[in-house]
Amino acid sequence: MSDKKKYTELSVLGEFGLIEHLTKDVQLKNASSLKGVGDDAAVLDYGGKKILVSTDMMIQGIHFDLTYTPLKHLGYKAVASNVSDICAMNGTPRQIVVSLALSNHFSVEGVEELYAGIRLACEQYGVDLVGGDTTSSRTGLCINVTIIGEAEEQDIVYRHTAKENQLICVSGDLGAAYMGLQLLEREKTVFSGNTEAVQPDFSGYEYILERQLKPEARVDIVRQLREKKILPTAMIDVSDGLASEVLHICKNSGVGCQLYEEKIPIDYQTFKMAEELNMNATVCALSGGEDYELLFTAPLEAYDTLLTLESVSIIGHTCKADEGCYLITRDGNSFELKAQGWTNFKTNAE
Repeated sequence: MSDKKKYTELSVLGEFGLIEHLTKDVQLKNASSLKGVGDDAAVLDYGGKKILVSTDMMIQGIHFDLTYTPLKHLGYKAVASNVSDICAMNGTPRQIVVSLALSNHFSVEGVEELYAGIRLACEQYGVDLVGGDTTSSRTGLCINVTIIGEAEEQDIVYRHTAKENQLICVSGDLGAAYMGLQLLEREKTVFSGNTEAVQPDFSGYEYILERQLKPEARVDIVRQLREKKILPTAMIDVSDGLASEVLHICKNSGVGCQLYEEKIPIDYQTFKMAEELNMNATVCALSGGEDYELLFTAPLEAYDTLLTLESVSIIGHTCKADEGCYLITRDGNSFELKAQGWTNFKTNAE
């Protein structure tokens, strides 16, 4: 009998399964650590306002392709995606720390372009760049941004606090970033090895390209909700697809949900690109990632007020956990929601 140790591939657990596996026995020892792993940001208490901390890493070839991603846009996106995590906690972003791993293929001018985008995002969101680290890499570019924010304790919104019979809402529109990515990938394939290919014409698709290359964190939605005195009961940002994020809230809160297809906000360019690629726009909205919109639940009493918010759509409601999580289609059929968006460590992930 062989005594060779059997190893488990990362794809068996997936990104979130791996995080849960590695951190399930972690115990917080410091009184200042209010919330650790399991939400969009950690929550720390050092007296007065609570401190929010989150971090995201972007790897060349996994999260971005420099064939069609300008370095300035990439720097902006790296900051915006982190600001979105603080927004998802109903907090205010304050500082960032940026760490880079660079190969010798990059020039000083290239890194300056990257930082131009980082500085532009800092100006846009009122965030200070307060430190970081730089090291060498043998495999391209890696960007890691850690963001620090703040919030009053009573204002912090988690993923696990949704209740039954509450409204499910989302800001903006969905699926556009994914469609922008599909367009860029298609044009990359056309140009690959084709010396006679002409410059692609992206006219009519500027919006979905911007949503992919230069997304915006929805600090405006956080501000609007405060002005209207609406405190979401649970919230998360849409980075891995609507279905995945809804299921996170439902699992963590112990509730079920019903989403209505006709209520999911989808932009015209998203519909147009999906049709051109023979894809279903609703599936793209459910499973596409990087929209960085805010998905949240709210009490039924907030219904009339939410209707007055131009950039917020009510797309469904929560229910008892044993009723499951379903999408109700335009023709009245029900389909169980599945998390089919971006997953790190999946087999053949590119």
